Amino acid sequence: MPSRLANPLLAGLLLVLAACASVPVAPPAGTLSTSDQPFAIDGRLSARRGSYAVTVSFAWTHTSPRDALVVTTPLGQAVAEITSDASVPLAEMRMADGRHVEASDWSRLTERVIGFPLPVEGLAWWVRGTARAEAPHSAEFDASGRLDVLRQDGCEIVYGYADDSMRRPSRLRLVCNDLELRIVIDRWRAA
Repeated sequence: MPSRLANPLLAGLLLVLAACASVPVAPPAGTLSTSDQPFAIDGRLSARRGSYAVTVSFAWTHTSPRDALVVTTPLGQAVAEITSDASVPLAEMRMADGRHVEASDWSRLTERVIGFPLPVEGLAWWVRGTARAEAPHSAEFDASGRLDVLRQDGCEIVYGYADDSMRRPSRLRLVCNDLELRIVIDRWRAA
């Protein structure tokens, strides 16, 4: 029987946010996908599933094939550190209380921790405002030619931008089945 964390929604939130473990591939012609460029972001994330809700802050560094994600409470207390290396493949989560969970990929990790797999493979692409490479999708663009709505992997992602001159998104709202995530990117920084 899989081990369960005390708060399944928080565990799911951590794993969805840690979706950065996607393997980089060359994008097919005519899609939104670009090469898997390194990035680092600081932000906040809230998740709602039914009557459960949780909010965390995060710092995520993506230098494919490796990722590091530090999750904290809104007041700055450490909650978990998540690391992955898609070349191994290995995804690990270390909780602040010392618990450690690992799996070969994010879907297996989410299934092991919360009891069901989550569609997390695309988040490293989606947070940059592009579709996951080599996966079917539909997209709508705003008047400035920026991605406005993306539908992929059973999720709908709605984008927001800080102002008309910004090319990178500053807000995302993801709805995947009965899970709703809201991500606010406070800062893009060099990876």
